[in-house]
Amino acid sequence: MRYLPVFLDLQTGPVLLVGTGELARAKLRVLVAAGARIRWYAPSGAHDVQGLEPAQLARIDLAKGDPLAADLKGVVAVFCAGAGDVGIAMSARARSLGLPVNVMDDLAHSSFIFPAIVDRGDVVVAIGTGGASPVVARRVREKIEAVLPARIGDLAKFIGRFRKAIHGRIPEMALRRRFWERVIDGPIGALVLSGHRHEAEAALHKIDDPSAFAGALADGRPRGHVTLVGAGPGDPDLLTIKALRALQDADVVFHDELVSPDILDRIRRDAARVPVGRRVGKPGIGQEAINRLMIEAAQSGQRVVRLKGGDPFVFGRGGEEIEALRQAGVAYSVIPGITAAIGAAAQYEVPLTFRREALRITFLTAHKAEDAEAVDWSALTDTKMTVVVYMGMTAASSVRSGLLAAGRAPQTPVGVFARVTRPDAQGLIGTLDELPALVERIDGGPAILIIGDVVAHAAAGRHLNPEQTIEKLLEAAQ
Repeated sequence: MRYLPVFLDLQTGPVLLVGTGELARAKLRVLVAAGARIRWYAPSGAHDVQGLEPAQLARIDLAKGDPLAADLKGVVAVFCAGAGDVGIAMSARARSLGLPVNVMDDLAHSSFIFPAIVDRGDVVVAIGTGGASPVVARRVREKIEAVLPARIGDLAKFIGRFRKAIHGRIPEMALRRRFWERVIDGPIGALVLSGHRHEAEAALHKIDDPSAFAGALADGRPRGHVTLVGAGPGDPDLLTIKALRALQDADVVFHDELVSPDILDRIRRDAARVPVGRRVGKPGIGQEAINRLMIEAAQSGQRVVRLKGGDPFVFGRGGEEIEALRQAGVAYSVIPGITAAIGAAAQYEVPLTFRREALRITFLTAHKAEDAEAVDWSALTDTKMTVVVYMGMTAASSVRSGLLAAGRAPQTPVGVFARVTRPDAQGLIGTLDELPALVERIDGGPAILIIGDVVAHAAAGRHLNPEQTIEKLLEAAQ
């Protein structure tokens, strides 16, 4: 992040605008909307006020003379739009005085950039691309405009009116945050957003005990809660809306090692992040220690998220963690995630089931597969069954040996899919007999194995290594 987003109070002093034409007028409209008092210098000497309303003109001083000789004492910021070479010279002068300056479409001579803006009164959203692509910023603004409620600014103003009073009644900051979250997300917020402000005020005044409304215990402490959240296979866009909300509401997040940085970026900025997972072959803190950390955090009144790769209930030890929470009397909930098998199937177009071809699916974890005596390989030889092996790179040889010994055909199609849904995802397909060799060609995990005739339907030409084409796989099978 090169540019730090800030909101500049333009009502603390005048701003100076240098430029002419529609570019300058567009900038004037935005500055006036921010309540600025503007000194407008037109290098051509002609101020074109076409399209500006009287109320806007009332805040504009049509300045005369050379802007390079203008008195900049007390000026908050300098803007140049449609100013040509004068804008560059003005930038040098402003910088020499330590004034923020923006020259439109000229990053080299700007100390700050002008974002695309969504204006909802007391709620303002600014979108920037570091000056690289204003068109992209505009497209993002359009999407935000489409989903942001028209009266979201009214909601912010409504809360602002009662904020001080609630602060006096709920001194505990965590409880205040929860109080306002319930207001915003509940019927009161809906009333404001639908234009029924007076009804919303009446409903807020009816709350006799704000602390209880916020979910406090009898002694006034915040009520703790643990949410097990499935982070999915890696792509942050695959998080559910409910998962995103949990990450934004959390006070502390205990996350697995394999949760991607892009997903961790969705956590609320001031929430504590605690890594508790481990990679294969490396020690971790242990499941009992994780359980204890979650329970202690919840009992102290915090909202806890246990963020797990994939889905909590598919080789994620979610069941064990829930048992521990139950025994400790801690409130909890579960938000499912897209598991790696589904992510790989979607990305590489491998249908895990296929009518008249694959009627069953078996999920197997590598830890189990490495213990050959613990697996009934004979139950996995059905040709109408798709076998999915999680964390399968280290178990590839055991999987091949067990299935071949049980009678599964050496030419059974196999796919090895690593880091699925991430930008560095990798997939190779071949046969069961080739499985260990395929794994050796994968550039690191985590990876899953998909075994069965359905792998022959993979979109090899578009997603997989070009050497591993469906045609070659079918030829080998013959």
